[in-house]
Order: sequence, then C-alpha cells, then structure tokens
Amino acid sequence: MRRVDWRGVESFNELSDRQAIHALYECCTSRIWAIRVAAGRPFPDDEALFERADLILAELTESDLDEALDGHPRIGDRADNPSSASEQSGVTGADAAIIDELKKCNAEYENKFGHVYLVFANGRPAAELLAILKERMGNDPQTERRVMRMELGKINRRRLRVMLEPAVHYVDEEEGAHP
Repeated sequence: MRRVDWRGVESFNELSDRQAIHALYECCTSRIWAIRVAAGRPFPDDEALFERADLILAELTESDLDEALDGHPRIGDRADNPSSASEQSGVTGADAAIIDELKKCNAEYENKFGHVYLVFANGRPAAELLAILKERMGNDPQTERRVMRMELGKINRRRLRVMLEPAVHYVDEEEGAHP
C-alpha cells in the first residue's frame, strides 16, 4: 500500500476508503475505530489524525475495546505481528526467570481483569514491564480499564506515526547501507 513516493498524511488521505480502513486496522484491531477514524479524512496534518484517533478511542464501547485488545499478544509471548515484535523488543533476550514471572503474572492479571495486560512497551526491558504489571494488579477493574485505554492510545499513536513514515528509509551513505 505504501509507495516509495509516500507523503505521509497526504498519501493516507488519497487512499481508497477500504485501503485507509485496512491501514488503520493494522494499527488498532477495532473495526469501528478504523472505520470511524478513516471517516475523518482528509486530515490537514498528522496531529489532526492523532486527535481523531484519540477521540474515537475514547468513544469505543467496552466490546469494541475488547476487540482492539485481541490484536495484542501477551507481554513476553512471541509477537504475532511486526508492530508488536518491535514494541516488545526490550523483552527479547530477557532472563528466563523474568519471562517465567511475566507469564505467571500475565495469567493472574487476565484472571483478575478479564483481558490481556496492555502496556506501551516500546523497547522497555522485561523487568520494567513486569514491575508495571505487578503495580497495576493493585488497581480496581474500572481504574485498570482506564489505564489500559490510555496505554492503547499511546500504542495507537506510535503505530500511526510508523504508518505515516515513507515506505523506504535511507541510511547514511557513509554506513554503506542502501534501501
């Protein structure tokens, strides 16, 4: 979908409705979120897209939010998509004891709250993510739902920024890398 001549939000605005919804669904797996964000096109700039995405996220029903959570693997499990793999890169190579503790605490979290532990991981080390998980276990369900929605908003914004980037990045020629 993204071309070498991709121009960020301008190119995103030019996509067909179906292409735009698909691109947004790759950022957040709530169908209604993707449809409603796409309906806000054309966006004058990146910030307008981000604001629309945040507004629609805030308006999601609990079942729509659960649908969005279905697109996120457990922290410490093998990521099933490139975005999650990149975001959880700080967990890669973590000590086996920490990974085991993450798995145990993930299960406890899911038993208590009824959904996957969602956190803006973005390269954070496994030990930090485990500490956050343990801290959030003290939340009541309503508080945790609000925290989780805020974390999803951070993840969505990061994924939208990546979506808007050019399809090809050039590395400093001195390093000898090519597109």
